[in-house]
Amino acid sequence: MGMTKSVSKLTQSVHVGSPGDSLFGGVVNPIFPSAAYNYDEVVRYPRYYNTPNQLAVAEKMAALEHGEAALVFSSGMAAIMTSMMAMLRAGDHIIFQRELYGGTHHAAVHELNRYGITYSMVDAHDPQNFERAIQKNTRVLYLETPSNPLLRITDMAAVARIAKKHGLVTLIDNTFASPVNQNPIDFGIDIVTHSGTKYIGGHSDLCCGIAVASRKLMETITASALHFGGSLDAQTCWLVERSLKTIVLRVQQQNKNALKIAQFLEAESKVTNVYYPGLRSHPGYAIAKRQMPGGFGGMLSFDIKTDTARFIRKLKYIKKAVSLGGVESTITEPVKTSHAKMPEAERKQQGITQRLVRLSVGIEEADDLIQDIKQAL
Repeated sequence: MGMTKSVSKLTQSVHVGSPGDSLFGGVVNPIFPSAAYNYDEVVRYPRYYNTPNQLAVAEKMAALEHGEAALVFSSGMAAIMTSMMAMLRAGDHIIFQRELYGGTHHAAVHELNRYGITYSMVDAHDPQNFERAIQKNTRVLYLETPSNPLLRITDMAAVARIAKKHGLVTLIDNTFASPVNQNPIDFGIDIVTHSGTKYIGGHSDLCCGIAVASRKLMETITASALHFGGSLDAQTCWLVERSLKTIVLRVQQQNKNALKIAQFLEAESKVTNVYYPGLRSHPGYAIAKRQMPGGFGGMLSFDIKTDTARFIRKLKYIKKAVSLGGVESTITEPVKTSHAKMPEAERKQQGITQRLVRLSVGIEEADDLIQDIKQAL
């Protein structure tokens, strides 16, 4: 079901890729669990990423991200590593922004050199740092904005211009923003990835990953994906499709709640720093306003003066949990979770301290969450 960008994301999220049940007239797509298909017209197989439930998610995500094609993977890391490795070969070089999700950082440090791929990490605050780090064998520039866990903002359009000038591919982790708030392809980025476990799934009950790109690039990614085998089963794909029907409503509420909570925290004496791109005090506010037209997201971090473990224990509604993006608010200590595998010196250099907590804001009433944080502080 083709829909142009002029159609609202609210409408796309419900209808694209979801024609319903043609056999009985149901409004919901059936689950097609078969792993064996007749091969007369098309050779279908779950590992080929072309079964009906896989295609439904791919079509919906491509529309929401303003891309031509998409693949659904078994995890966010499967999407990121498959997309990355499809663009690289032995002897190539990739440039990462320094502020990365801990899992991506760990994978880069421990995997790439084993395949003869070298890498650099640069401060993305100044996009020119990417250009300064380009070598003769550089092939890919990798971004993450807003970044995990400090919500730093990278100017996507500026990095995309540098990449085009040098004939390089840009790859972004768009998990924190979600396709509701930010569409990197509109700013010249080539490949968009997501940990779909977060805002795309949205209910803390499934694990998946997404990659979106042009048809040409997706052909290259798919060729590698067939070998790496990170495909997703029909039942989970069906749940992802169902979840995407409400992503706009969920994220809009999370945006609204997060901004209100960030403004409260900024005025709270027991909080030393608040990291949220929707605050005018945030150094990336102007760029975020330009490249996040849908909203500033449901993620924020803050440093507190009191003991973080004690603060988290006292919370009543906000749950202590890894992951993010669910309808319920959750909180973590990045030094113990998302960035535990990052060397301590690197964490300190980035400003990820023992006093930092990361809050994933849910769809609850914002004032109830503020009261919960107040009493815990």
